[in-house]
Amino acid sequence: MQWSPRPGETAALAAVGLGLALALVVLDAPGRVLVGAGALLLLALAVRDVLARPRLSAGPDGVDVRTWTRGHHLPWGLLRVHVRETRRFGVRSRTLELDTAAGPDDAGVLVVLGRRDLGSDPGEVARTLRELDPSS
Repeated sequence: MQWSPRPGETAALAAVGLGLALALVVLDAPGRVLVGAGALLLLALAVRDVLARPRLSAGPDGVDVRTWTRGHHLPWGLLRVHVRETRRFGVRSRTLELDTAAGPDDAGVLVVLGRRDLGSDPGEVARTLRELDPSS
């Protein structure tokens, strides 16, 4: 199983980023700084979506997570899967937390992925990961 950002969202990020970059021609200096920073951010997110694909994949030996610089392999025996739900300003958000810390002295790995990173609901991904876990 694999999870990645939806291609349509990645294309929309790239299109809006390019549109903002084109708008730099008609703006004054302070506007160029603000709009240029926004364009760079959106284009960087689109590039990350393309390069770090798939973000999460599960196999018989564990879970692999890809980031900008490297990937993490999280074996099933050490992996704890949580879904955290928070509410701020009336907006509910859910994140998938993958944790490998065995105890207070263990410097494990904590990976937090949201709906946009996974391309689907974190609760559904957590349920699928628990079903794929051979140790459960």
